[in-house]
Amino acid sequence: MKFTVPNMSCGHCTASIEDKIHDADEGAEVSCDLESKIVEVDSVLDAAEIAAAIQAAGFEASPA
Repeated sequence: MKFTVPNMSCGHCTASIEDKIHDADEGAEVSCDLESKIVEVDSVLDAAEIAAAIQAAGFEASPA
């Protein structure tokens, strides 16, 4: 799954997003690309659950 996270701008942002996704699914594989502002996730969770985790980190997310 890929999400556009327009306000993701630094390493602290990516760490917060990764932490919240891992809180929801410890086995998730998360890749954050600051330049394109894309978060790619491989998880057993569905897209809505991943988007909710990104939002819990304080960021808006939409499917990319």
